Amino acid sequence: MRICSFLPSATEILFALGAGNCVVGVTHECDFPPEAATKAVVVRARLPKGLSSGEIDRRVTESMARGESLYEVDAAALARLRPDLIITQDLCRVCAASPGDLGHALTVLSSVPRTVTLNPRSLGEVWSDIRMLGGAIGRFQEAERLANECRARVEAVERTVARASCRPRVLCLEWLDPPFIAGHWVPEMVVAAGGEDALGKAGEPGYRADWPTVLGSRAEVIVVMPCGFNFKEAVQEYRSMSFPDGWKELPATRNRRVYAVDATSYFSRSGPRLAVGVEILRAAIHPDGAVTAPPDALRRLG
Repeated sequence: MRICSFLPSATEILFALGAGNCVVGVTHECDFPPEAATKAVVVRARLPKGLSSGEIDRRVTESMARGESLYEVDAAALARLRPDLIITQDLCRVCAASPGDLGHALTVLSSVPRTVTLNPRSLGEVWSDIRMLGGAIGRFQEAERLANECRARVEAVERTVARASCRPRVLCLEWLDPPFIAGHWVPEMVVAAGGEDALGKAGEPGYRADWPTVLGSRAEVIVVMPCGFNFKEAVQEYRSMSFPDGWKELPATRNRRVYAVDATSYFSRSGPRLAVGVEILRAAIHPDGAVTAPPDALRRLG
């Protein structure tokens, strides 16, 4: 089987299921495991590199208003690779290529490949997608094992916080300029890690907020997780921000409970490492040493 993956989380799942040798095409963002970066790139972002967060937001907003895609599918590369299966997503047009981006690319193929579209909104649906992909590539047993391991890892964290004396109010920011509140599976991850999500809505998309709303959250823990940013980029983004009056008065900032995380690896992508993300949140929300975060995954910012 020859597979082209149009989103990094699907690429990660395929490799985790032992099907990395079947993957022939990926996106420019597919970097885990490292072997994924050796595959041919068939999807690239149209936005140039090096833009500020505010400029990225402006350009994305303008492109969405014009009905333009943020991604470009290399039709010629796709034709050379002759995939039997293409995996795409229909959750967020900003985060990754969607079925609508296939368009012209499919017309140049000698035969139309099968397409699997992922659309998870919760941890349970992510684990279900793992099983669905396993079934699609004939690796159902491996997928069942991986999904069960992910679920068990989250449940283990839930058990460690079951008797916690408090559940701090947690604010998860998936963008800073302007502020966006993390949604979909992130509020569920916060609850599993022993917190109460201050503004996020479980199962619903993240949303743009104004600073008065953010400052009114009374957040006791703040997690900076810019969508698509790695750990180093998240730290740099926070350091470069000019926060409004009132930011330093939040309980989280007063008590030095503001953290940066590796959003790309453990929060933005709907793959197996979301289970590790729950452990990372547990270490931030209840830093008692019962659960430790991977190196370069969590840093106290202030």
